[in-house]
Amino acid sequence: MNEKHLTISELTEQIRLNLEGSFSFVCAEGEVSNCRPASSGHLYFSLKDSGAKIDAVMFKNRLKSLNFEPKDGMLLRVRGSLSVYAPRGTYSIICDEMEIAGAGEILAMLEKRKQKLAAEGLFDNEYKKLLPRFPAVVGIISSPTGAAVRDILNILTRRVSGIKIIIFPAVVQGDDAAFQIAARIKQVNQWRKQGFNVADVLIVGRGGGSLEDLLPFSEEEVVRAVFESEIPVVSAVGHEIDWALCDFSADLRAPTPSAAAELVSENYTSVTDFVQKTAEDLLNGMYTRLERAKLLLKPFSLQDMEYRFRAILQPHLIRFDDAKETLIKAISEKTADFKNRIDLASAFIEAGSPLAAMERGFSVVTDSNGNIVRYAQNVKKGDVLNIKPLTGEITAIVDDIT
Repeated sequence: MNEKHLTISELTEQIRLNLEGSFSFVCAEGEVSNCRPASSGHLYFSLKDSGAKIDAVMFKNRLKSLNFEPKDGMLLRVRGSLSVYAPRGTYSIICDEMEIAGAGEILAMLEKRKQKLAAEGLFDNEYKKLLPRFPAVVGIISSPTGAAVRDILNILTRRVSGIKIIIFPAVVQGDDAAFQIAARIKQVNQWRKQGFNVADVLIVGRGGGSLEDLLPFSEEEVVRAVFESEIPVVSAVGHEIDWALCDFSADLRAPTPSAAAELVSENYTSVTDFVQKTAEDLLNGMYTRLERAKLLLKPFSLQDMEYRFRAILQPHLIRFDDAKETLIKAISEKTADFKNRIDLASAFIEAGSPLAAMERGFSVVTDSNGNIVRYAQNVKKGDVLNIKPLTGEITAIVDDIT
């Protein structure tokens, strides 16, 4: 055997060049199986039909553009190219685009229907009704066994205790779904007109699903029933990325059934939170004021009051005592000064008093006419003189004059 042979790598490379060169663009349709998102963010899956299966992958940067989540059992149409993975000797489709099979036609049909209903004014904001502030009864039109109803019930019972919830069962998928949903909306409104308070607000919707699964909520009879409902309607169809035409005719659109329950009970929660916060603020304010009053009253205990009184009074008493002592000292000094001056004046007066002179031995001499004799030449021999010593009186006759 001398013929030329190829290595496995060389053979695989030729297969790769031929396949990738011949199938640089492919568009294929098949059912998804073995769908497994990788930790890297890429999505690996298989596409199959009744006779064959092929591996496929969609990388993370392309997945971001999808408006749905691929799952096993979905019928998908993909566009991309073939690629050979040499280490394993396998080939797969590298998907650049992906859509639910038939979605293009469905979307075109929905867009045409949307334009028609919008032209009739079914989506105008002027017809939107406000949700009741505190609904007493919430009606739910959906499948009673679906996860959406369980989520709504859990949220409403948790957020608003005592609220009344009535479930109006309807299938939400299949040929009869649109008829049953529209009929339930009309039936609830009819009961309301007859005086039965069966719902203050209606939540119409279901959980997520494929575009085909959500089609009943885009049927014209459902959209019109939602628009004509006198009871405010919240549309809650699918997940956030899902939509249906009844979203546009409803009075309010919720991204999910859980969000619809939160919107319906929002006022209850906000008022409850406001009352609770106000009560807490009031209690905190009262507690703060009481604590402040206690701090202000604490110094006014019996012992502390006596101490504070003494602390206030003592300086005044000291000042009073000092002032008293100063006043007494000043009065004493003034009294002593006046006494000294009086003594000096008395001594001076006494020194100039005739009696004082007479006490020292002097006498007053007067003539017979009572005139004081000051000079000897004023009398003559034989005159009668009166001599007044300190005590008594003496009468003398002048015998000689010197």
